[in-house]
Amino acid sequence: MLFHSQIFILGFLPVVLAAYYALAAHHAARQAMLVAASLVFYGWWNVAYVPLLVALTLANWLIVKLFAATLRRGLLAAGVALNLAVLALFKYADFLGANAAALVGHSWTPLAIVLPLGISFFVFQKISYLIDLRRRDRHVYGLLDFCLFVSFFPQLIAGPLVRHNEIIHQFRNSPRRPDMWDSLSRGTLLFVIGLFKKLAIADTLAPNVDRLFGQAMRGAIPLNGAEAWAASAGYALQIYFDFSGYSDMAIGLALMFGLVLPDNFDAPYAATSIRDFWRRWHMTLSRFLRDYLYVPLGGNRRGPWRQAGNVALTMLLGGLWHGAGWGFVLWGGTHGAALALAGAWARRGWRMWRPLGWALTLTFVVLAWVLFRAPDLATAGRMFAAMAGAHGIGHVTLEDGAMLPLAALLAIVGPTSLRLARARLPLRPWIAVPAALALVYLLLLSGGRVGTAFIYFQF
Repeated sequence: MLFHSQIFILGFLPVVLAAYYALAAHHAARQAMLVAASLVFYGWWNVAYVPLLVALTLANWLIVKLFAATLRRGLLAAGVALNLAVLALFKYADFLGANAAALVGHSWTPLAIVLPLGISFFVFQKISYLIDLRRRDRHVYGLLDFCLFVSFFPQLIAGPLVRHNEIIHQFRNSPRRPDMWDSLSRGTLLFVIGLFKKLAIADTLAPNVDRLFGQAMRGAIPLNGAEAWAASAGYALQIYFDFSGYSDMAIGLALMFGLVLPDNFDAPYAATSIRDFWRRWHMTLSRFLRDYLYVPLGGNRRGPWRQAGNVALTMLLGGLWHGAGWGFVLWGGTHGAALALAGAWARRGWRMWRPLGWALTLTFVVLAWVLFRAPDLATAGRMFAAMAGAHGIGHVTLEDGAMLPLAALLAIVGPTSLRLARARLPLRPWIAVPAALALVYLLLLSGGRVGTAFIYFQF
């Protein structure tokens, strides 16, 4: 069940919202219903992985309760190790096994383990909580609070990465508050905006991107320069509108339930430096990497060379978190190198003309996305060669070709969806009519084409 599917919008969501508000006066029942609904939502994709989610949640909660009773910090370290072991088994077993076998000259038979949906997100969420406790945070929650924290369906599969102290205290607030209608209207508006990003923009760009990257992968007919740049720029826009659209829908859905999730995107393609980009792109992951990897490694406290090494290692691990492949590792490594260079530049007090900084940052980001999207390094190499003009400039023919420049304009110049949803517009009631018409159109669109899953579901 996907956010942009008709079964979710017309079936699951209205039923769960109605039950939630009917139980507004009953805190425990309201939470239990949301936990059950979240498990149904997760199990709709593959019910076989619901026991894994439940077992890992209960194991983490029991570890926390034992820690609260004994104050043995080794329990928390064991909990972190347990979560990492589960992630390594399901996500990295074949990658690590194949590379280890290659080092000693042996072949590797893939285990072909199916990756549970969103495992990286709900594992990281548990790890952040255990580390916070180890850092002497004393928030120990009841079972219902903890289960809802890790399973709440809007953010379960692809974030935002929510910390315990950002949301659990909100569970006790009755949804029937004076701002209830404002939260419902703003949440609905944000959901419709995210739905538009996903269905009307990202899914329209996807066929061209898939066709051109597929041609590069096969290698029989090389791409020309125009085709390669259109493919990489198209993917940069596709992943932005796909993932930011998901985040908008997740934040909007939570708001419908009276819960506030942290922001996750802030016009990243308007960034004027690589540091600025990572303050705007997948913001909850950026702060996770900063607080739970970069700072514990030493951050910027041990000299410039150590700082450069810390940021490079952090981004390498961040790249590996995205996927079990060398393309992801190199993607993270290139961003780590760029951030290290940006740090050296800043320490010298140098400044760059902002338009030039924007152009260089955007070009770098688009080039790096090739490593992220290409199915293997050979395909990435062919893409880079074509982008460098190895097969001539040529021209490109695109289906719905107007969408590429329009999407670029919206991504770079247009207002962010969160600012639109939070704006105090004087004629706000009139927004309901176009929003309703847009929702009807998007529902028809979701039923009339072959849907594509959110890109970040595979991570």
